[in-house]
Amino acid sequence: MEIRTARLVLRRAVPADLAAFHPILSSPEAMRYWATLPHASLEVTEKWFADQFFSGLANRDEWVIERDGRVIGNIGIWKLPEFGFILHPDAWGQGIGTEAARAFLDYAFATHPVDAIKADVDPRNSASLNLLQKLGFTVTGTAENTFLLGDEWCHSVYLALPRPS
Repeated sequence: MEIRTARLVLRRAVPADLAAFHPILSSPEAMRYWATLPHASLEVTEKWFADQFFSGLANRDEWVIERDGRVIGNIGIWKLPEFGFILHPDAWGQGIGTEAARAFLDYAFATHPVDAIKADVDPRNSASLNLLQKLGFTVTGTAENTFLLGDEWCHSVYLALPRPS
């Protein structure tokens, strides 16, 4: 199955996609507000890739984002109803995140019987917060020191997008 937009293809991962994810997940810029440190080796990315796309968990629904035949990111539900995404920095600022998220969220609500899709964002990640709010997500709460990343405590802004009526 594929989800097509004007510029993107969202599709299931295949083993050959691994090589495209390591440059994204080893990038300090891309991983600045992610829940883990940048991947120090391909082996770390291999474990993430297997867990992310091939875990077989029923509450996980992860997709590859492709543009012009090139893998540029990941979008999906990592633990129903928690939504997330990551893009290669080369794809930032072009509306790609918004385009991919709109298509994915339409699919997610059509497929999963949830009242809302939720997100947890580092409050310093203004680009992701702006994107989610543009999509209709609203802030439902905040918390401090939600996880330790290296030697830095990170905080959370919680958002939700209710099921369209």
